[in-house]
Amino acid sequence: MTPISCSSSAVSVVRNSDAPHSYAPGFSARRKTLKNLFGTLALFTSLISAPSLVAQHHHHGAEGGDANAAIEKFGAVKMPISCAASVQAPFERGIALLHSFWYEEAVKQFKAVAVADPHCAMAQWALAMTEPRPFWDGLPDERRKAGIAEIDKATSLKPKTDREQRYIAALSGYLHASPSDGKAALQSYDDKMAALHTAYPEDVEATAFYGLALATSVIDTQDIVGDGRRALSVLEPGFQAHPDHPGFAHYIIHTCDNPQLAREALPAAERYAAIAPSSAHALHMPGHIFARLGMWPEDVTSNVASVHASEYAEKNHLGGVTHEAHAYEFLLYAYLQQADDAEAKRILDMTEPMAAHLRAPEFATDGMAPYITYFQVEFPSIYYLEIHDWQAVLAIPEPANSITSTKYYRYWAQAIAAGHLRDADAADKAAAAAQQFSEAAQKEGSPIGAEMVATLGTVKAWQSFAHKNDDQALQQISAAADIQDRVGQAEVDIPAREMYGDMLMLEDRPGEALVQYRTALQLSPNRLNALANAGRAAEASGRPDEAATYYTQLLKITAGGTKTQRPEVAHAHEFINRQEALL
Repeated sequence: MTPISCSSSAVSVVRNSDAPHSYAPGFSARRKTLKNLFGTLALFTSLISAPSLVAQHHHHGAEGGDANAAIEKFGAVKMPISCAASVQAPFERGIALLHSFWYEEAVKQFKAVAVADPHCAMAQWALAMTEPRPFWDGLPDERRKAGIAEIDKATSLKPKTDREQRYIAALSGYLHASPSDGKAALQSYDDKMAALHTAYPEDVEATAFYGLALATSVIDTQDIVGDGRRALSVLEPGFQAHPDHPGFAHYIIHTCDNPQLAREALPAAERYAAIAPSSAHALHMPGHIFARLGMWPEDVTSNVASVHASEYAEKNHLGGVTHEAHAYEFLLYAYLQQADDAEAKRILDMTEPMAAHLRAPEFATDGMAPYITYFQVEFPSIYYLEIHDWQAVLAIPEPANSITSTKYYRYWAQAIAAGHLRDADAADKAAAAAQQFSEAAQKEGSPIGAEMVATLGTVKAWQSFAHKNDDQALQQISAAADIQDRVGQAEVDIPAREMYGDMLMLEDRPGEALVQYRTALQLSPNRLNALANAGRAAEASGRPDEAATYYTQLLKITAGGTKTQRPEVAHAHEFINRQEALL
């Protein structure tokens, strides 16, 4: 297998990211500060500069690119098709883009293939494959209709081989199924892809797309470990046999993006950025596992690199520019856990200028564009919740033209803040609004919508706590935590199990709180609030050695607290110093 390499070098993705941008005042300066802090990107640079990963020149001319195009790196893909020989390499480039969910550019590539060879059925299949977007917003009606038109055209072009006919038939059945039969349609697609994989075991792409189908089933399952391992049974052997293939590493990360399986995806997370360093999404995705495992420096490095790649995309008029908002989302969360207060505040301050820029007409159809208002609420919510500024949370405004998930997220955050303040009126308003928007938010494909049962449980718990119905509140937060423990919080949110501990601490029940923090830290390691409060709970429970363990870890992840004035970090220092004085 040979690497697909067509237009922009991985190194260029980093070096060209300092180009000027037309952002709102102050935004470029703040972004430049991020670059100055992490310009060397030692880990990222070492990954993409390894000799074994250097991409090869490959020019596509009219079908895929410019004869003067620089080198790019999206991974090693080989998918022979019965179309004109001249479109083989451009088609494989599109498949590599598709595996890294760079849908915007994959669509352009497959359309170019279809123009170059109008009789290529697989070009139409590939276009239809860009319409369902698992792990994002699924398959909205508009894209379903487009996919049906594309797959019907693929069928009408009468694919020449049994293998190609199987690819097209599997996707056709899925797209033509009624939206109300989503689970049955996905199961049927899984079965057809399994049959294709069995019939053509040497077809690496059949294995990868079958693995993706199985990974998609993990999104909405009652058996996340069982269904996850079923997907891994296909994906992990593929990854071992084809370590430079972008799909296997990517889909393993998605499959394992939960507390129970996260550590199993660490090899894939550590590899994926090197496989496809020209893709902003590929550079970001390892951050999902790094965040799950509390590996904050690696999370920062991953997402700084992703921001640079999005900047490069904008400079070169490529799609996917709005993905940078998702990378900044992870950066904000990681900086907060490291108590890097200046960098966290800098991202908070750039939220509105960034949103204004990404709402420009040229980004209207870009991947993350529908979620800009979501980020406008999520960034300040997470920031103020993490630093315990409850009044500031209640003051976060709703952006104009907000999607339903934005509204729901805002009320979720307000309910938590109102509970801490024992503000029953604010809690009632937030809980009623959250309930009102919950069903619609669940359908929008946002992270908060994917864990609706758990988040609604936390809303109701903090509402009860605000009313001083503490026993009921503890029962409700316990139930929400039990649900969320199975799948984990939605990417960068606050775990319900940790909130359970927080409630118990507010109730002056440190021994019981400590039990909850222990579990919370196993499922979501190295969260600053959990470490600090676990230390407090251990202290109050007469467990100074255990308290010292939590405080030592807290000081480790915050670089000794050199970048913060947070009282939790100061207290950890004081406790450790007292303990050392007693020795």
